[in-house]
Amino acid sequence: MDSVSNPYTPNAGASPEIVVGRDDQIEAFRVLLQRLERRRTEQSMIITGLRGVGKTVLLGQFGEIARAARWEVVEIEASKHDESRFRQAMFSQLKSALLRLSPRARWTERGRRAAEVLSAFAVSVDKQGAFSLSWDVEPAEGLADHGDLSMDLTDVFVALGEAAEEQGHGVALLVDEVQFLGRPQLEALIQAVHKTVQRKLPITFVGAGLPQIAELAGDAKSYAERLFEFPTIGSLSGDDARKALTEPALVEGVAFDEDAVDLAIDITHGYPYFLQELGYQVWSVASDARVRREDVELAREAYEAKLDGSFFRVRLDRATPLQTAYMRAMAELGPEPQKAADVARVMGRESSQLGPTRAELIDMGLLYTPEHGYAAFTVPDFDRFMKRAVPELVVPEVQRRKRKDE
Repeated sequence: MDSVSNPYTPNAGASPEIVVGRDDQIEAFRVLLQRLERRRTEQSMIITGLRGVGKTVLLGQFGEIARAARWEVVEIEASKHDESRFRQAMFSQLKSALLRLSPRARWTERGRRAAEVLSAFAVSVDKQGAFSLSWDVEPAEGLADHGDLSMDLTDVFVALGEAAEEQGHGVALLVDEVQFLGRPQLEALIQAVHKTVQRKLPITFVGAGLPQIAELAGDAKSYAERLFEFPTIGSLSGDDARKALTEPALVEGVAFDEDAVDLAIDITHGYPYFLQELGYQVWSVASDARVRREDVELAREAYEAKLDGSFFRVRLDRATPLQTAYMRAMAELGPEPQKAADVARVMGRESSQLGPTRAELIDMGLLYTPEHGYAAFTVPDFDRFMKRAVPELVVPEVQRRKRKDE
């Protein structure tokens, strides 16, 4: 069929033609905004889930909802930055939000105060000494200048929230890949939101991240579990999975046979990204306006090759030989979460020897810990890919450290 009219969007963070199965989270976000507008508190949320389940897409939906409600939206993809870089990124984004709330020529006392607090926040210290970002507003004294990230960001959130409230708007900070925030940065965000909740200000932080983020947030601040909900999203099931595959095609006048849909769901397990990728490949091989089971069977090889060459491969290519061996050993044991001791046994090593490797893979976002002592892949079907990409488990030899006199 015509590739231009292909309705499937297997791209990172790209919103599909039809978003299904996320009604509860979307409604919870609407309620959050509406309650904050009425100066009523409500738990914010951090969406958790594996790669490819639509967390970024859902954050995009939240952004559209917030903008339609005339809120200012700040969208950030977290990365591993030191405090200075984090301050720069936050300053730049929040300054833009303040200017959208009110042009400088129309600043009230609250608006100017928020700008002054932002200026103070922008001043930090690195190894070369103090510096300030370009912003011709004098910094406030005694606010956001404590030298403590949590206290400083709290002052910024309060000042910006007060300015937004005066303008009859709100500010929604949407942060993707929350697990890559350093503990001080996550702690600062949680503490800042906590203070705005106490002040009943229309500013909030909503995030998305891998499953370990609930534990990380709890470690950062013990009250995080009361401040946030941590809804988990996963594969689509039943009618939702069928709608995600068939309804985009119906818009283009193309229908799926029931047995074709059944096979597609069986292949993809209902994971949103996989459904989009398989749908895209099926569209390429189908010859007319009816998709048959044989079309899905024919598209399966191209579907797996595409996933292997991009979605899966980019993750494996980042791994060292020992990290690769660890993941291959996990795949040998199956798709379920695996005990560290069992993985070490398959590799012929002791758990203590492999602890650093396991920690590195978690830090890279390739594994997460669903419970103490266990690890699981952050990507669906990664065990099957590892067996295809690395047919034999090869464990590198232990590198013996040389003595100083050698």
